[in-house]
Amino acid sequence: MGTMSECPQIVLDANGRPLRLLAVHAHPDDESSKGAATMAKYVEAGAQVMVATCTGGERGSILNPRMDTPENWANIATLREAEMARAKEILGIHQCWLGFVDSGLPEGDPLPPLPEGCFALEDVDEAAGRLVRVIRSFRPPVVVTSDENGADPHPDHIMCHRITVAAVEAAADPTRWPEHGDAWQVLKLYYDKNWHFARYQALDEAMHAHGLESPYAERLATWAKSPEEQLKLTTFVPCAEYFPVRDAALKAHATQVDPDGFWFAVPLAIQQAAWPTEDYQLARSMVPTEIPESDLFAGLNTHTADRLDTWFYSI
Repeated sequence: MGTMSECPQIVLDANGRPLRLLAVHAHPDDESSKGAATMAKYVEAGAQVMVATCTGGERGSILNPRMDTPENWANIATLREAEMARAKEILGIHQCWLGFVDSGLPEGDPLPPLPEGCFALEDVDEAAGRLVRVIRSFRPPVVVTSDENGADPHPDHIMCHRITVAAVEAAADPTRWPEHGDAWQVLKLYYDKNWHFARYQALDEAMHAHGLESPYAERLATWAKSPEEQLKLTTFVPCAEYFPVRDAALKAHATQVDPDGFWFAVPLAIQQAAWPTEDYQLARSMVPTEIPESDLFAGLNTHTADRLDTWFYSI
């Protein structure tokens, strides 16, 4: 799928509607650190993109020293909601809140118990009902979420994966959650896989080639290499030209992202040259497709048409 400048057409589904992509994330800011350039690319190409945010991020840390004030700690929930609104505008996406309560990231040995009523302690099948409602309303052929490990051990990321898998299955079953609308079959389910060894290794090597200090040396030295994990990568979406949009969306989450910190330690041009894709695992597909892919919508019955933004359907 090309950009507007490359192609003055949009890609429609078999029913003549703009393609739809649903990304399910645990916290506000996850959408900007996982697959944001992909979403920006598809938005510009005419797709409708929805992010379902499971929690409000109420128990998140303030990771930007400039924002680390008592006033901001006291208003963290409101701040994170406002940050999400700014990121949404930058990415051009739709966004909804599922309304669960952030679990926080337990630390210590042994780990303390999770707080009562938090997202990670919800019943998976019950919690999936809220997402079933979103899926049946938005009707996306493609859904993206965290993998079974959550990309990191945060309990909310793992729970996000679990309820998404459950909701995709339940949404297609007319006997389950009938009060949430007509059944809808998601055709492709992806897991975000952007945090993987090969990518960090390539960025590390590019930094050294330019005579720069790499921020990944310690991480790579302790990385437990797993050929099986690398084999899970199926889909590489070229989106380097949208990395600036991704970075702007990340910086909108000012309590969570230090503009002088880790996320921006590698110059943009080096990132674009060394690893110009965002990467995914195709977990389930109801349509035939060839691996490796370069498009999350590969295999779907689509066609192009002249761009008319008024064709966008309300959600």
